[in-house]
Formats: sequence, structure tokens, C-alpha cells
Amino acid sequence: MKKNLTLIVIAISVITIISGLSQVFMPAFVLKVIGAEVFPISSHLFAIVGMFMALFGSMMLHTVYNTHTSSVAVFWCAMQKLGAFVAVSLGVLNGLFSWMASGVAIFDLFSGLLFLYYIKTLNPK
Repeated sequence: MKKNLTLIVIAISVITIISGLSQVFMPAFVLKVIGAEVFPISSHLFAIVGMFMALFGSMMLHTVYNTHTSSVAVFWCAMQKLGAFVAVSLGVLNGLFSWMASGVAIFDLFSGLLFLYYIKTLNPK
């Protein structure tokens, strides 16, 4: 079970890196996909958010492959995912994003909860 969980965490981390980098380099395209209005300021801010997504995904991948997996790093990656769930959900509820962005929110909720569960498997007592 632990091996499968680790593979899922790695997959989520890679998806987070790729989606973050797509926001960095193609923010207008991603904004259109989720049904948001595209302005220079929204594209710029979305690219900044993408940079942090790529950084947190990279940190998670790094800590999983490190000799000692840091539960602190995993915790803060979980908080990033849960925060993204709240932010994207509010964007959908406030009409800033289309319903398609709900899939992103659900993915982030699942990822954050899974990361919290992953912490429990790091130092079994």
C-alpha cells in the first residue's frame, strides 16, 4: 500500500509541476480553459500563481525522493493544495471561473487530503 501511495504522491507532484509551468508560460490559454476573463493583469497574476504551484510540486517531489521525507514539507504542500481548493472553489462560486474549474478544485482537495494521510505513513509508530 505504501508503495502505491508514494507513486500517487509522485504523480500528483508531477501534475502540479506541469500544470504550474503551463500557467507560467501560457496563462491566457489556461484562463480561457477554466472560463475566466483574460486581461494582462489576470494573466500576470495567474502566471505568478503557476510559479508557486511549480515550486510546491517540485518541493514535494524533492522531499519524496530525499533520504528522509520531511513531514513538514509534506504538510505545507498539503496546505497549498487545500488553499488552492478553497481559492478555486470561491472563484467558481463567485462566477470568476466556469464549472470546469471545479475539477481542479476537487483534484486539489483530494491531493491535500492524500498528502495529510501520507504524513501519517512516514513515521509509523
